[in-house]
Amino acid sequence: MTGPLTPLADAPTFERDGFTFRPLAVPSRGSTELAIWALELAPGVHSETHSMDREEVFVVIEGKVSATVAGEDVLAEAGDAIIVPAHSTLQLRNGCPHDPAKLTAVTSAGMKATVGGVTFAPPWAQ
Repeated sequence: MTGPLTPLADAPTFERDGFTFRPLAVPSRGSTELAIWALELAPGVHSETHSMDREEVFVVIEGKVSATVAGEDVLAEAGDAIIVPAHSTLQLRNGCPHDPAKLTAVTSAGMKATVGGVTFAPPWAQ
């Protein structure tokens, strides 16, 4: 275990198509059951449609984020949570052309994502 405190300032940074992932509490940083990371969406970006094998929750910290979860469109603002059931399709979007959106993502340790038919363990969740 790395200790009870894992500072965001010490977190590694992972980039993918305008999304920045910074692990907070993940197995490599001492968490055994949960995987939590800070997520920033650059202005105007959208994720690939994908799914996870575990439930995932996104809490919007700053900005507005739209999402399509299992075919349902939602718009979340600061303080709102987007709940994505396991194996549901998801696409996240920052529709703001000027400002990034900031979120906290929470799921279970060991989760796997599927994008374009390829399943992998996201490095920011390990």
